[in-house]
Amino acid sequence: MVAIDTNRSAAPQMVNRAILAFMNAAETLRAWNDARVTRKALSQLSNRELDDIGLCRGDIEDIAQKGLRF
Repeated sequence: MVAIDTNRSAAPQMVNRAILAFMNAAETLRAWNDARVTRKALSQLSNRELDDIGLCRGDIEDIAQKGLRF
């Protein structure tokens, strides 16, 4: 004989969703901070220093947003 439990609690699913939402928020915050730090560091370089690493001022925002590492 087979018994089917139809009285499962939704609490574990809700907890898992809450944890996933928190992890996604934390990852978004980390990515935003990484972009901010990258943007600030590159903005403090002179045009000559940027040219030495193959960049110009117009590239700073693209690099910060894409998370490129050089």
